[in-house]
Amino acid sequence: MRNVTLLLDDGSRFHGKSFGYEKPVAGEVVFNTSMTGYPESLTDPSYAGQLMTLTYPLVGNYGVPPFTFEKNGLATYMESERIHAEAIIVSDYSAEYCHWNAVESLGDWLKREQIPGITGIDTRELTKVLREHGVMMGKILFDDQPDLIPQATYEGVNYVDRVSCKEVIRYNEGAAKKVVLVDCGVKTNILRCLLKRDVEVIRVPWDYDYNHLPFDGLFISNGPGDPDTCDAAVQNIRKAMANEQLPIFGICMGNQLLGKAGGASIYKLKYGHRSHNQPVRMVGTERCFITSQNHGYAVDNNTLSVDWEPLFINLNDGSNEGIRHQHNPWFSAQFHPEADGGPTDTEFLFDEFVKLLK
Repeated sequence: MRNVTLLLDDGSRFHGKSFGYEKPVAGEVVFNTSMTGYPESLTDPSYAGQLMTLTYPLVGNYGVPPFTFEKNGLATYMESERIHAEAIIVSDYSAEYCHWNAVESLGDWLKREQIPGITGIDTRELTKVLREHGVMMGKILFDDQPDLIPQATYEGVNYVDRVSCKEVIRYNEGAAKKVVLVDCGVKTNILRCLLKRDVEVIRVPWDYDYNHLPFDGLFISNGPGDPDTCDAAVQNIRKAMANEQLPIFGICMGNQLLGKAGGASIYKLKYGHRSHNQPVRMVGTERCFITSQNHGYAVDNNTLSVDWEPLFINLNDGSNEGIRHQHNPWFSAQFHPEADGGPTDTEFLFDEFVKLLK
């Protein structure tokens, strides 16, 4: 295992060993405090452009499930068709794995998909640095190749365009209700949650103008990066809003794009929310839910117009976790009600959306 160094923009250095594909790489360094779910997280398109740090100390002990696909083309056990994170950073990597559904080690999977992995890093200390300073750019450098220095930027890059589908894809054709899904980097389990409620899903690229299509509801998916780079999606959502009876539901990036379409502003969180244990409260109630999250930006509650209001609030930092229109059937969640991995306490939001379809 070759010696590597993680170099952060503030000059901090963390030394470890390589266990994945051996290439220098750069990206935004973020941390995830979930205890499980690395196959799902690595294949979540929302991690595009990022070096993912896992705070749970032991990673790899349950291996990796088979990369198989269902008849509809969706990955059976993953959240997309490939790994999207630029690299994974762990404290203690286990090359030995044991799980009924595992077919290979995490290291072998990373090598096959040409994704670096580094171990031996004090990920708790690294997380403290990121919490104090905020997420920052970092580079994974191989100590025996000091002249190979990768370069990357994150701010202002349209990562949604990189991960969105490139053509219209239809699922469950012929169902009674049709939902247009704006693919900003959709997780597979969002598609599963819609399909098991027996709707036809028309998956369109992020900047596709779908308003000429016949459909009963609009869904805006999760995705990576800065929502301010996705103005084309915002403009198409505003066109759809001309029909005040059209149900609209957004998740994660979808929450932010719906907020922008409604006139709100977006800001970047200091270090984001990436975990399976984020508590949120439904505004106007005492109902609290434990949620799965992965985002670095948030809707500014103070910029919501008089027709909009917060739907959920984060109980840790008070940030926005969803919005709703006071009169029209439009709402969103910043967290992931489809989870996978994570708690499924809020999957009922899909039921609420489907009930609105007419």
